[in-house]
Amino acid sequence: MFDNGKHVVLRRDGVAVVLKTPQNEMPQVEYWGRDFGVPGAEGELSALDAMTLKVTPPAEKPDAALRPSLLPQGAEAFAGRPGLEAYRGGAPVFVRWTTVETQVEHSGHELLVHAKDAVNLVELDVRLSLAEGGLVLMDERITNIDMEHEEPLTVNWLDSVLPIPRRADRLTQFTGRWPLEKQPQTGPLPRGSMTRDCRHGKTSHESPWLFIASDGEPLFDSGEVWACHLAWSGNQTYRLDNLPQHEPLLGAGELLGPGEIQLLPGSDYATPQVCFSWSDHGLDGMAARFHRWLRSLPNHVRGDRPVTLNTWEAVYFDHDGATLIALADLAAKVGVERFVLDDGWFHLRRDDTKGLGDWVVDPEVWPNGLDALAEHVHGLGMQFGLWFEPEMINLDSDCAREHPDWILAAPEAVPCREDISYRTQYVLDLANPDAYRHVRGQMADLISELGIDYIKWDHNRDVTEPVHDGHYGLHAQTEAAYRLFDDLKAEFPGLEIESCASGGGRTDAGILQHADRIWASDSNDPRDRVGIQRYTELVVPPEMIGAHIGPSPAHSTWRATDLSYRAAMSLEGCSGFEWNILECTDDELAQITAFVKLVKELRGLLHAGEVHHADFHDPALRARGVVADDASRAVWVVATVTNLRDVVTERLRPAGLDASRTYRVRLREEIGESRWGWNTPQWIAAARTGEGFVVSGALLQQIGLQLPPLWPMQAIVLDMQAL
Repeated sequence: MFDNGKHVVLRRDGVAVVLKTPQNEMPQVEYWGRDFGVPGAEGELSALDAMTLKVTPPAEKPDAALRPSLLPQGAEAFAGRPGLEAYRGGAPVFVRWTTVETQVEHSGHELLVHAKDAVNLVELDVRLSLAEGGLVLMDERITNIDMEHEEPLTVNWLDSVLPIPRRADRLTQFTGRWPLEKQPQTGPLPRGSMTRDCRHGKTSHESPWLFIASDGEPLFDSGEVWACHLAWSGNQTYRLDNLPQHEPLLGAGELLGPGEIQLLPGSDYATPQVCFSWSDHGLDGMAARFHRWLRSLPNHVRGDRPVTLNTWEAVYFDHDGATLIALADLAAKVGVERFVLDDGWFHLRRDDTKGLGDWVVDPEVWPNGLDALAEHVHGLGMQFGLWFEPEMINLDSDCAREHPDWILAAPEAVPCREDISYRTQYVLDLANPDAYRHVRGQMADLISELGIDYIKWDHNRDVTEPVHDGHYGLHAQTEAAYRLFDDLKAEFPGLEIESCASGGGRTDAGILQHADRIWASDSNDPRDRVGIQRYTELVVPPEMIGAHIGPSPAHSTWRATDLSYRAAMSLEGCSGFEWNILECTDDELAQITAFVKLVKELRGLLHAGEVHHADFHDPALRARGVVADDASRAVWVVATVTNLRDVVTERLRPAGLDASRTYRVRLREEIGESRWGWNTPQWIAAARTGEGFVVSGALLQQIGLQLPPLWPMQAIVLDMQAL
């Protein structure tokens, strides 16, 4: 039953969204933030209009401009970027809704809006829902209902937006590069209408990734923030409209290519989800809403996350069966549970210039196939994983020689102009049914033959000229990639897939609904990983973030670090190794074995609890904790990234504990002793014993633990258990 009442209230997990629904007009968001507890009866909400309207009725029309709707348009006297830009037959289409109907569904957690423009013959469906955790999700579908003419409706963009208060005065967004992802950039909230686009054909290392508006500088543990994230793995636009005459708007949408969405009569276009997270507990509260939502999804990974060894930095392209079997033997001995063979196993693949598209085992390197290695790994009690790059193709491959028309590029670019390739590779047009069947068939054959448990799925180049069947085809390519993930997992229940894109180039909430794990960065340098991981997990829960121990010095930076520091950083995600441990000393192997044992003890908490970060004044300090839902246990990693500023270090006040309980604090040194100078706080002596340092949660939170003066790139692991 459709309802055209004045107000709709959605509330869940401490968040409320209040919308005004004028007759046959697009709803307006009057409020988004803390659930203020006022019942949803119309009489109780009438004060909202008096408190927030910028004009006095009956002069209501001007207020539509001051308070933009869910789809802001020039027809509302909105002067910013319109929510929809479309045209038909060369003429612009400015929608005028002749009917708008609203309906509340899913126990009051979802608002459905159906709007019709009977003049321009356009329909729009908007879904705004409060997901588990209080995360706001919005998506839209536009339909061409002109059934009399063949002229398509061309959509240039269709964005989703929500208002933020005037008191928000800072904007945080992100940039980065390979292999230094998720670098935050914070500055004053820009004035005017601004967009930031990403045109890499994937989320990319330099994606805005999040727009976070905040009241003052954003902190992890406190303060109010409003965030927007696009759950989409193709091109993207993030937007902010901060104009004097309107409430500020924060939003995002798919960045469509020229003429990409042309709707014939009766056809439609559905936008990706846009996620909005409000928090009055800083960035950690914002992230917790993403984590709770993703963990609530039916396909989210559950159970113990296997300790993984990936062979890339161990052997690169130098595949030798005897060496890899010896590596697998040692991996099993130290406690590894998943062994993944990386790039270099398939036809012609001796370097990164050949073979992509030919997903068959190379008989020159593996004359007896991979069966023996897979059987050996399974016989050791480990899962077996294999690397693929299914969306890519090399010109030097049987696939490209036989099917050059399967390459997703401008027709004049291939195969005559090899100079425009990127990383010596091209993109395979997965929207082409024949190309899709080829890749899926070859992958499925290997999964079935070898009993593959896990795929590391890479995506190593930008998609710059995606011409499919004569039209811009990135949207279709992205959807085809999602479909390939889903089809393989449906055909092989229990198969897990990791999404890697030159490291962290595809880590959005879109791919997270299809993949089981992401590779946050090709850098295993723990000094860089401290920042990469803490900003990656603003959206991604830690059980989905691969965080491996690599050799020292690190292959990506040549920075040398202690094994204890590398191990501490690995505890902050889904742990494993990117390392030829055959080269390790006996002492290192003993340390690794102890580390794996510690991971298995703690992962039930580390991969399910709520993540917290401490806000320090000293820029050298980092502290991250994971706290159990019932506050019965917490594990904190405290680390330095450079020299401490002062001799007397700051104290750690661990958030999330129960002030009424007593905790035993232990220093977990299985990963190796950390180093510090000058002095040692008194509590550490007790924390090094089995009895631990016993203290109340109230003192821990209000006073805090005096930290030792850690030397640069050192870390300690603190285990806090309620008695």
